[in-house]
Amino acid sequence: MPENTFRSPLSASSAPAGTQAEESGRQGASKDNDAPKVPLDQLTETGSVTTRNGRHSLHCLTIIGQIEGHYVLPDNNKTTKYEHVIPQLVAIEESTDIEGLLILLNTVGGDIEAGLAIAELIAGMKKPTVSLVLGGGHSIGVPLAVAAKRSFIAPTATMTLHPVRMNGLVLGVPQAFSYFERMQERITGFVSGNSHMPPERFTQLCLNNDELVMDMGTVLDGEDAVREGLIDELGSLSDAIAALYAMIDEDRRRDGRTVGEPGGEGR
Repeated sequence: MPENTFRSPLSASSAPAGTQAEESGRQGASKDNDAPKVPLDQLTETGSVTTRNGRHSLHCLTIIGQIEGHYVLPDNNKTTKYEHVIPQLVAIEESTDIEGLLILLNTVGGDIEAGLAIAELIAGMKKPTVSLVLGGGHSIGVPLAVAAKRSFIAPTATMTLHPVRMNGLVLGVPQAFSYFERMQERITGFVSGNSHMPPERFTQLCLNNDELVMDMGTVLDGEDAVREGLIDELGSLSDAIAALYAMIDEDRRRDGRTVGEPGGEGR
């Protein structure tokens, strides 16, 4: 909401001259030091924010809780809604003010088609993108993490790799199992195509039956995820931002623009 800048003429003229001078000085200093304010409505409604205080203008997108599919989840679930994220990604890609995208993940997974749709959009962006897995990047969160041009994971974060699961009515016919297999191949192809993990190794970890008691799959911590080639580097927020800045600077050099200046893309 815009700030109310109305000031009563009476109150302005009734102050002593010295007080007016001090007030004017404070206002001048405030104008010089004031940074752009974070739009709180954007932060609370979509879990995203655009920052313009640093060397470059970045958009931070959070993918949290469960990735919601075509059915609305109960209110007590924390969700990421694809109908919110997809338009944001389009707007970010087309914006002349936003220079890079930082994706923060702490998700248990969720709907496969919704998750892959978001991941495909991120992977297809021309702007610099960096992902950071915090807490967990499980299930369909794995393709989302590797979709960025560069990926980071916190040392204490984990990622669960497992086969496709299906809720609801499943027909016991060969076509149903063939559908599961083809869906798993889509996920495997995307992950291996956007990371350094071979598809055979990804499949092997998904079908591991020695680790989870009541399920199949593998849980990788931060170091394991990097060692397996799933994630590029161990790191934290400052590392992810530094990598994003470096990618933006490299794009500026390639396009013949000034490196390191704050602001938009200059197009």
